[in-house]
Amino acid sequence: MQLVVARIGRAHGIKGEVTVEVRTDEPELRLGPGAVLETEPASAGPLTIETGRVHSGRLLLRFEGVKDRTGAEALRNILLIAEVDPTELPEEEDEYYDHQLMDLDVVLEDGTEIGRITEISHLPSQDLFIVERPDGTEVMIPFVEEIVAEIDLEEQRCVITPPPGLIDDRAEIASARDAEAGTDTDADAEAGAEEA
Repeated sequence: MQLVVARIGRAHGIKGEVTVEVRTDEPELRLGPGAVLETEPASAGPLTIETGRVHSGRLLLRFEGVKDRTGAEALRNILLIAEVDPTELPEEEDEYYDHQLMDLDVVLEDGTEIGRITEISHLPSQDLFIVERPDGTEVMIPFVEEIVAEIDLEEQRCVITPPPGLIDDRAEIASARDAEAGTDTDADAEAGAEEA
């Protein structure tokens, strides 16, 4: 099975290094020297990692055969793809590969069905589950401990404890009511001013 493990960013320096946006929790395993990675688009690869280092909090890679800035710039925005055994699990107990989470049923603690995970968006601050609801609409669920209470791969379900407003429109209704109340108050104040 193939997993996207990084996206190549801009060139760094003049010796062929590139910055990468890491998309794996195991960069030392997937992005180490000697790793051979497929690419998207496929015509750009495969690429073999020659060296890797961290500079100012960013991972920098150099690929075999890429010796200058021009070659490095030509790789920008290419996705790096690793071949992974589908039965392989991450090293940490509470970590998951995207393919393990796709299509899980999302439910509340009381069993109420919310929908099904159709996509996982990896943002700098956190990951988001894109959940398709039974009516076809989508809702985004932050993959954080405070909201995702349990991932049960055997039962193929994800139990969540969302705050008010995350999966329903209660927060919108409350804010709309407050806005209407605020408008009435402003109108009353104007009427009072005219009477005076």
